[in-house]
Amino acid sequence: MKLVITSIAVFLLTAIHAEAKAQTRQPSALKHPKLVVGIVVDQMRYDYLAKYYNKFSDGGFKKLMNQGFNCKDANFNYAPTYTGPGHTSIYTGTTPAYHGIIGNNWYNRTTGKTMYVTDDASVQTVGSNSADVGKMSPRNMLASTIGDEARLFSNMKSKVISISLKDRAAILPGGHLASGAFWFDPSSGNFVTSTYYMNELPKWVRDFNAQKLPEKYLSKPWNTLLPISEYTESAPDDNPYEGLYKGETKPVFPHNLPAMYSKNNYGIIRSTPFGNSLTKDLALAALKGANLGKGNNTDFLMVSFSSTDYIGHKMGPQSVELEDTYLRLDRDLAQLISVLDKTYGKDNYLLFLTADHGAAYVPQQLMDHKMDAGYFSFKDFDKKLKAHLAAMYNDSNLVSYIINDQVYLNHPEIHKKQIGINAVAKEIARYAQTFKGVANAYTAEQLTGATLQNQSGRYIQNGFYVKRSGDVSILLDPQWLGDYPHTGTSHGTTYSYDTHVPLLWYGWHIKPGYTSKPVHTVDIAPTLAAFLNIDAPNACTGRPIVTLTK
Repeated sequence: MKLVITSIAVFLLTAIHAEAKAQTRQPSALKHPKLVVGIVVDQMRYDYLAKYYNKFSDGGFKKLMNQGFNCKDANFNYAPTYTGPGHTSIYTGTTPAYHGIIGNNWYNRTTGKTMYVTDDASVQTVGSNSADVGKMSPRNMLASTIGDEARLFSNMKSKVISISLKDRAAILPGGHLASGAFWFDPSSGNFVTSTYYMNELPKWVRDFNAQKLPEKYLSKPWNTLLPISEYTESAPDDNPYEGLYKGETKPVFPHNLPAMYSKNNYGIIRSTPFGNSLTKDLALAALKGANLGKGNNTDFLMVSFSSTDYIGHKMGPQSVELEDTYLRLDRDLAQLISVLDKTYGKDNYLLFLTADHGAAYVPQQLMDHKMDAGYFSFKDFDKKLKAHLAAMYNDSNLVSYIINDQVYLNHPEIHKKQIGINAVAKEIARYAQTFKGVANAYTAEQLTGATLQNQSGRYIQNGFYVKRSGDVSILLDPQWLGDYPHTGTSHGTTYSYDTHVPLLWYGWHIKPGYTSKPVHTVDIAPTLAAFLNIDAPNACTGRPIVTLTK
């Protein structure tokens, strides 16, 4: 009996001790990282991780893959897959159907003109004499971002800094409440902002601009990081599927950068890997200058590397130029990660890396290899469509504009003729499907109705915001590009080469591993919210990635 009573007592004491330990551990579960670093690589296909793996350093992409967590099947779940919607969806945790950023540009029915995603005539440039470069803000974005939610949760004490060469890639991730968003002005070579955020650049940005780093980066020709014979993952340096830099007759190394810029136009740096290096330099300056991760609340640093997109558009995914850009970006990432590890400690900051979209192979190259691919002329389609509608309805003014593979109808004209918007839209969708290269076409009535049963249809629905989108959305066949030169590449479709992107996690509470389970890029923001124990952005439709947050 004594033995039984003793055993029960020991069991109870053990249980009480375990409960007490759990209670003492509970506060630690509510701790948060000092800093969240979000990295978006513009136009990065998922397969680049494997393609260039053997030439990556140990401290960049490899470190994130081997010491972090790799979501191998991460996809965007909407179209069009462009820079503006991509960055917005990552940080709002939702699709264009909710956040309203349906493209980099779209047709404004009220003004009868196209508008740019971050245009804001009510603000002014800060940091440069270039008037238009700073007339930008996030006001066209309808949803909050994870940075906004962190700022609100902390009563505006969390700092949120967002930087990129592209204005939209700095402004949209930072959200409405960013402490600062900074982008590149090609005419001055400075990083600038707008009066939406502040009336004067912070001292650390002014000091950074004073270094004149673009001039230093552009003072030498761009040659390959490794001997060019080692770029075996790419096509020959001289091939017909690559575009030309200014003043060049062949798309080959070395590229004479000093001959391509003047002191009132530094824009060429964006189309070189040194645009990424410049962005990395500013990110390092932001860590120190904005005193990030040193307070009692989680701070955010959003960094978007844009040169990969400029070079991808010009040269395509099989070029030596793009491979060299990724090898150099890898070294830039290694430097950034090293500073983060040393400054904060791996277990005190949380980093993720993803992309805003992927890219197609160059269609002309595939055509030459006897694969199905092609180029669709929306300009030609526009002319034929107007003639077709004129023959049917005795009116050549029923179409207002075509942009983002969408047809915008002239609503006042159609109402005046009492034809019916839906009837005209259905006829356009039917007519579009008679063209080679068109896979399908959807009317606004379809896209605002029941969920479509095919994936491409659902993705176009997710990208459709009725107040800004067109009346007919056209889906091209795989590997078809619209109105594009036969060199270089583009993106924007529902197909995997545009939607499948890297998603790597590293640092605070991240155990090494991977998952091949499907996740979406809209899951990034709610995953961060779960880590931080704050609300997800207000229009969030994504879900936390349970393999990371459980």
